[in-house]
Amino acid sequence: MKYVFLVSHGTLAPGMHNALAMLAGEGREDIISTSLENGMGSDTYAENVRKCISQITNEDEIILFGDLAGGSPLTTAANVIAEQGMLPKTVIIGGMNLPLALSAVLMKDTMDTADLITMLVTEAREEIKEFKVVNEEKEDDI
Repeated sequence: MKYVFLVSHGTLAPGMHNALAMLAGEGREDIISTSLENGMGSDTYAENVRKCISQITNEDEIILFGDLAGGSPLTTAANVIAEQGMLPKTVIIGGMNLPLALSAVLMKDTMDTADLITMLVTEAREEIKEFKVVNEEKEDDI
């Protein structure tokens, strides 16, 4: 199985996990998340990561998304994954957003992981856009 593992500062990862459940289906075992809460020590957070990945086997793959590339939630999760010997079957992406995570969940089982990551990064970049509202009212209409 390919797992999508979300990590973040604050409650971003659990919130994104909740949004993914709404969009991709409740009760999915292939989506896991944890976060580094304000005031939480790194040892506690690392233990939470260990609990999250405890069901993952050597035959499985992990797509690890973190809120910030190089941030402590992502680097700590990567270190825990490495200590469990799972790093060779893990792809790590920093700078997650909802379209990126949703596409990963929906497409992960339909394509090779390397091709999936290429598609995801390209798609995520394209999803970041400025939204402009055009006011077409004329002053005489007011």
